[in-house]
Amino acid sequence: MLQTTTKPPLTIRLCQPRGFCAGVDRAIQIVVLALKKYGAPVYVRHEIVHNRYVVEGLQSLGAVFIEELSEIPAEHRQSPVVFSAHGVPKSVPADAQARNLFYLDATCPLVSKVHKQAMRHQRLGRHVLLIGHAGHPEVIGTMGQLPEGAVTLVETEADAAKLAPADPQALGFVTQTTLSVEDTAGIIRALRDRFPDLHAPAAESICYATTNRQEAVKETAAGADLYLIVGAPNSSNSRRLVEVAERAGASMSLLVQRAAEIPWNDIAGISTLGLSAGASAPEIIVDEIIDAFRQRFDVTIDLAITATETEDFPVMRVLRDVELTRADMAFVNGAA
Repeated sequence: MLQTTTKPPLTIRLCQPRGFCAGVDRAIQIVVLALKKYGAPVYVRHEIVHNRYVVEGLQSLGAVFIEELSEIPAEHRQSPVVFSAHGVPKSVPADAQARNLFYLDATCPLVSKVHKQAMRHQRLGRHVLLIGHAGHPEVIGTMGQLPEGAVTLVETEADAAKLAPADPQALGFVTQTTLSVEDTAGIIRALRDRFPDLHAPAAESICYATTNRQEAVKETAAGADLYLIVGAPNSSNSRRLVEVAERAGASMSLLVQRAAEIPWNDIAGISTLGLSAGASAPEIIVDEIIDAFRQRFDVTIDLAITATETEDFPVMRVLRDVELTRADMAFVNGAA
């Protein structure tokens, strides 16, 4: 008589919302539609979003990723170049115009809003404090909207304690859109304690998707033996989700890009798994990871819905005459 092996039970607390936000979805659509309309190659300055799977999928369709516009060969100067969702300094479109390049700016509209808030502070005579992470493309892009010296980067509460502005009464702040809500609140409190006249932006800088995904993880972390966040190591919003899960009570939290990165030998005894995905992580990878757990466990899905997102950012007018089909986006969204 054949013996059957019983799989151990596992409850997966699956967060919703998770994965792509409207800005990421729009940026990927822009590259796909540009390829359909203009043909390959379409150049993309920097990773369109911080996810290697997405980048490789677009490369397979004919996108060419570069770091500087000077990398575009002379024979391809008529090909479109797309600026990433993170935004770029003003010097980049100026360089594109000087080179007579045709560019499509895929900057997330919520990042563009931060740019406008920073420029408004400066227009009103304020020195701008940017709360964010040094070297992140979004921070580079926001600082590049204003003249050198007009923006000071504040990364931590310790940075806030060391600030010595020329005019403490003329300060305004903005933030990177993908920060930890909790950490950022602490930095803002530290700044306000020192500079009571500090001016906030006219609207919240941390984007809705970052806030929603962090809140979903926070609400589902307690009692989780393991919390997996699908995302890339260079994705700021994904890394923040790992931190949120640990703070909110998960026994262990890990960032993984694919199912192959899961340390299966170390997690054999788990019974409750939290699962979410950063705003630049495709749903097809979430499906892959759930399937990998189904092979090893008797899985029950507990869908944790904490918010409903209806945001939809349209692509630029020049691409709206091209039909975007479900098949066009199947490489990130799956075939279903």
